[in-house]
Amino acid sequence: MTVSTTGYVRPQAAELVRRLQEPRRFIQVIAGARQVGKTTLATQVVAHVGLPHVFASADEPTLRGPAWLDAQWDAARLLLRDAGPHGALLVLDEVQKIPQWSESVKRLWDADTRARRSLKVMLLGSSPLLLQRGLTESLAGRFEVLHLPHWSFTEMGAAFGWRLESYLFYGGYPGAAPLVVEPQRWARYVHDALIETTIARDVLLLSRIDKPALLRRLFELGCAYSGQILSYTKMLGQLHDAGNTTTLAHYLDLLAGAGMVTGLQKYAPAVTRQRGSSPKPQVFNTALMTSSTGLSLAEARHRPQRRRVPRAYDRVDL
Repeated sequence: MTVSTTGYVRPQAAELVRRLQEPRRFIQVIAGARQVGKTTLATQVVAHVGLPHVFASADEPTLRGPAWLDAQWDAARLLLRDAGPHGALLVLDEVQKIPQWSESVKRLWDADTRARRSLKVMLLGSSPLLLQRGLTESLAGRFEVLHLPHWSFTEMGAAFGWRLESYLFYGGYPGAAPLVVEPQRWARYVHDALIETTIARDVLLLSRIDKPALLRRLFELGCAYSGQILSYTKMLGQLHDAGNTTTLAHYLDLLAGAGMVTGLQKYAPAVTRQRGSSPKPQVFNTALMTSSTGLSLAEARHRPQRRRVPRAYDRVDL
């Protein structure tokens, strides 16, 4: 397995370039979990389209306010004086961290529309929390979303030369890929920089969680039982101070929204009571599951219970 440091460009970049080259029409929203390459993709696209731009991030320990958003918008408007017919571009990273951000963006966007300013806007943020903070309410009809998922096997293979076995164990986090030659360092990075950061800053900070310890334990349980049917009743039996199934279902929804763990429901052609069903926990990225085992890829090869490889992969050259 080789590690690549080349500037791989994700397929979604072409679509974003096409949208930005059109006349100003919609706010472009790039939504996805942490460390899937939203900022990198935006940087690559901005460099390609060549528009005068302002790039600002609200991902700071202290939350930015509406006044900061106004200042960034005004700075981008100044670029219009020397911009060509295609206008200028404002890129706001982790915009959902700004209190009442959607109301401010609506006010500023509508003011530009009335004044016929050709200022294009790109917003980046964690998909569930961004959408839940008013995107579909305050900005209805003013935006279109480009969803950026976790990296696929094809992408990790093209960017880093990985084979299937490496992808199944190390998952699809490109930022962690150079660390796989040091398994313990890789596992610590995934835990500290990805898991803890997502839970602390994307879930606990922006949502009301009455039992944060329970949410963390539910995440660990979801990783341990990923791919297996696990009823809420069994979850309650393994979690201390678990409350009720409604609480667990709500916390699982938050973890799913952050791109970590979801609960797959049984398929039914008619609407069913999903809260009372037995979901199948499923991690969005296998790195979330394997990083906590304390095993390296070489060690995992000799533990069949850790190798949940479908029979469809039996003939694939690993």
